[in-house]
Amino acid sequence: ENAEKFIAASRMVVEGYMTTKTVYLLSQKMGVVMPITAEIYKVLYEGQKIEDALESLMGRNKKHEMEDLMIK
Repeated sequence: ENAEKFIAASRMVVEGYMTTKTVYLLSQKMGVVMPITAEIYKVLYEGQKIEDALESLMGRNKKHEMEDLMIK
């Protein structure tokens, strides 16, 4: 079942769905690397399987989380 069908059928508030899209698009515009947000976006909006998202995240090279921001 995709996210849109789930939201339409849900009688509860689905928090984070629209925020994920906004944050993802803003990170792309600003050139900020946000791998977790990117994978969640792919699952919610592009139909990616959760297992594939997890595999992608777990397969990333280990680095300091501030590495992209450090001045060299």
